[in-house]
Amino acid sequence: MLKNILNLGDAALYCDFGNEVNRKTNLHVITYFKTLQKLNLKGITNITPSYNKLIISYDLSIIKFQELKEEIKNLKLIQIKNNEEKIVKIPVCLDDEFSLDLNRLSEKLKIEKDKIIQTFLKKEYFCYMTGFIAGMPFLGDTDSKIRLQRLDTPRVKVPKGSVGITEQFCNIYTFESPGGWNIIGNTPIKVFDKFNQKNPAKINPGDRVAFYKINKDEYLKFNE
Repeated sequence: MLKNILNLGDAALYCDFGNEVNRKTNLHVITYFKTLQKLNLKGITNITPSYNKLIISYDLSIIKFQELKEEIKNLKLIQIKNNEEKIVKIPVCLDDEFSLDLNRLSEKLKIEKDKIIQTFLKKEYFCYMTGFIAGMPFLGDTDSKIRLQRLDTPRVKVPKGSVGITEQFCNIYTFESPGGWNIIGNTPIKVFDKFNQKNPAKINPGDRVAFYKINKDEYLKFNE
């Protein structure tokens, strides 16, 4: 439920849906996000959903804060049904050279590596938001048995395509980047394509994601 609409700098506002991070709260965010996308209101230049907030940037020469606030408060929201959520299947190679932190996870959690992999793969994930780097999906919720904090010292470079987990979330590094997530595998597919202007992101907020295991030979064939 929308709790407040607040100013954010000179030409942006944010919709506050509370402090909880869970799917129920995020679905409210996604509902407003998709409604605003569909309505294409004049003056809005960008809409960015997060776990429990929605940031809306706008052109001050076209619309002012108070006007936009009233528009948002009086929105007729679209209804999102379960069958409207897109399911995206992502291949992931979990061989040793890609699973950079699997040994660490096994040691810290006191769970065999194979069991961690099985637990990870059997879950269907929900995209709460994208961000940090372009198109990076933040996916929840990992099984409580394999949750662990970030690395004490983040890596300077995490390879593109790395699949990481930390606490209740997992993600996919869309570009090589610094990062402190626990890396358990790598996907060969392009999750974000900056040259595809119409649909650059393969995974968007509100989508569901299922990972499936591939071997090294299958991984290499994706890039042929």
